[in-house]
Amino acid sequence: MKKPYPGVVKVALAVVKLTLLLTCLYFFICSLSFLSNSFRILGGKNIGGLFQKSELLQNPIVGVMIGILVTVLVQSSSTSTSIIVGLVAAGAAPVSTAIPMVMGANIGTSVTNTIVSFTQAAERSEFRRAFAAATVHDMFNWLTVILMLIIEVITGFLETITGEMVNSIGLDNDVSNPDFLKVLTNPFTKSIIQLNKKVLKGWAQNDPKYENATTILKTGCKDVEICPYLFAHLGPEGADIDDVYTGIMLLIASLCMLSGCLIGMVKCLNSLLGDDVRRFIQKVINTDIPIKGLGWLTGYLFMLLGAVITVLVQSSSVFTSTLTPLAGAGLVSLERVYPMTLGSNIGTTTTSLLASMAAGGDHISEALQIALVHLFFNICGIIIFYPVPFMRWPIPMSKKLGDITAQYRWFSLFYLIFMFLLFPLFIFGISLGGPIAMYIILIPLSILIILIIIINIFQKHRSSLLPEVLKTWNFLPLFLRSLDPYDKLISRAFGWCKCCRGDTDDETSIEEKKGRIDMNVKMDNLDIHNKEEKDTIEKNVKMDNLGFQND
Repeated sequence: MKKPYPGVVKVALAVVKLTLLLTCLYFFICSLSFLSNSFRILGGKNIGGLFQKSELLQNPIVGVMIGILVTVLVQSSSTSTSIIVGLVAAGAAPVSTAIPMVMGANIGTSVTNTIVSFTQAAERSEFRRAFAAATVHDMFNWLTVILMLIIEVITGFLETITGEMVNSIGLDNDVSNPDFLKVLTNPFTKSIIQLNKKVLKGWAQNDPKYENATTILKTGCKDVEICPYLFAHLGPEGADIDDVYTGIMLLIASLCMLSGCLIGMVKCLNSLLGDDVRRFIQKVINTDIPIKGLGWLTGYLFMLLGAVITVLVQSSSVFTSTLTPLAGAGLVSLERVYPMTLGSNIGTTTTSLLASMAAGGDHISEALQIALVHLFFNICGIIIFYPVPFMRWPIPMSKKLGDITAQYRWFSLFYLIFMFLLFPLFIFGISLGGPIAMYIILIPLSILIILIIIINIFQKHRSSLLPEVLKTWNFLPLFLRSLDPYDKLISRAFGWCKCCRGDTDDETSIEEKKGRIDMNVKMDNLDIHNKEEKDTIEKNVKMDNLGFQND
């Protein structure tokens, strides 16, 4: 029997799926807010402890690491930058000392989209694309920080140029800071958790006024015994549970909410977008401007798009974290994610510029100068690592990381913990021994890393110029040139965890493993629309693996 009104049913289903998608997106953004608040609660007074020894801040490398740690704790570069501005305004450190911390804040803010990429770890090809899209932000920030920190230490470029600009700008205290996204999310997020930002900033600046504050939760609401939000019942006005336990509960809830929303978004997208629509979107997004001679402008248009959206939502983390699952699903290529991420970096500094100009008071010049440092730091990074295609190093670096995580999924967790926690803590720890001890350790390590990079480049492009022993790394023990030994250990220790296992199972040969990853890489590098060629590659790889097994 013929179904009545099939067109109406299709439209109704599409509307339902679109509503579900928007609902998942809304709660996904809310979950990022909860994640940020949970880190702020868990950080507590420890944030201020990073600033207690002001003599340490004179070392620019330590300043960068402190910026990373503070931003990871508060999960917001805008918040950490405002804390740094407050530090300068309080007279605890000059602008020159705060500049490296602002650079570190740029690195720390990219931890959110790296965490978001973990939700796609179940599917290797999606995880490879998602992790590459997440870490392209990290690679750009790290490369820019390393280069600009050296330039700043030698020349004081950023401090000089922003100082001159502040002196020549007429400041207007009537500027307002746009906050479009929070108008939508605040009704829900504030019904769950509210923090006292004055206490957070007071702890960060070691203000004696807040020394005896015992909680970061908002208390003392007018006309009510307990403030009207859910977690108030766990705070001092309710069950009086310690902030640490409250932070842990909020962290677990936010991660579950984030994962569920992302899974829902991906499912809704896959269901809503048929093959024809999917190919159309991929074609529009991943194709250059079709006008001859203007194709090079495409990346800059997407950069502008990233900046505008970030200004509207007032959060680079929200925007880049939304891009990550889209890249994992194959809708947006890494070459498109990169310029949009750079534009997002510019967008987040624009909002902090407006906030600093609206701050007023005696220290508006320092606030504006720090915001300008953040802006020009990102502009300089874009000028270095985008206009010339050869210099777009973050793209191949993040692709390499994506390939590694496709092969060894546990590596993603190691990368997250090492890059955003262990490494900054290690540098901060050895700095306690003084600058001489720190440089004795760091200089040889830096020279070794540079030599390894140079040798790798020669091995790939000019191996004939190298001595026979250096043409490959085979002269080194296996555990120094391959992750396979560690993969086997982790697979045995965490065999119950599917996402922790690598590809070194007994049934899977190294040749099959590499063949599968090579197939995925080739399929992603192909023109998106050429489905027949993709099917041919997949069939050939499967036949090669079958032949290998028969042999």
